[in-house]
Amino acid sequence: MFGRLMPTEGKFFDMFNQHAELCVKGAKEMLGLMTNFDDLENRVHAIESIEKEADKITYTAVDLLHKTFITPLDRDDIHKLITKMDDILDLMEDAAQTVSLYDLHSVTPEAKRLAELVLACCEKVKAAVAMLSNMDNASAIVGICEEIDRLESDADHVMRAAMSKLFRDEPDVRNLIKMKAIYEILETVTDRCEDVANIIEGIIVENA
Repeated sequence: MFGRLMPTEGKFFDMFNQHAELCVKGAKEMLGLMTNFDDLENRVHAIESIEKEADKITYTAVDLLHKTFITPLDRDDIHKLITKMDDILDLMEDAAQTVSLYDLHSVTPEAKRLAELVLACCEKVKAAVAMLSNMDNASAIVGICEEIDRLESDADHVMRAAMSKLFRDEPDVRNLIKMKAIYEILETVTDRCEDVANIIEGIIVENA
């Protein structure tokens, strides 16, 4: 009875939305990076800045979690969701820095396709998170999570085909190593998006 009379903290949903927006913003920069290398330094810097901004939101959310008596969702779910979303941008930063450190001047169409799938996944994450504050949206949210699963599966297929082509056709071992690393990081971003979808589906099961 006492617990029901205590105010709950709704700022978590705002922070989820802010973070998801940054994931989309970072993914757009990543796709731009994989499309055009003319502005490499600025795009890498932009992704690093977005990642730092997302880190601040994650830190604020975790700090608020420790200070809030009653949370709108299970504490563990809040922590898992915001930290797993943060993993998405951490990996994007890794990909951007890898492109810069490896001194790449172009990438394959497969790398661009993976970046497109990363953006599509992040847009779906943003859409699902935006509806999470209202459990009347449960069926729609689950549908979006299923779309994220399909996109992640598409990324798996793209990466396997890309790896096969790379090992079959790339004569320069250094280029092979570089592109293999890029493929793996980008595909892993879609894995983290799927992890977020799984967490959201768990929240729906517990609360809808």
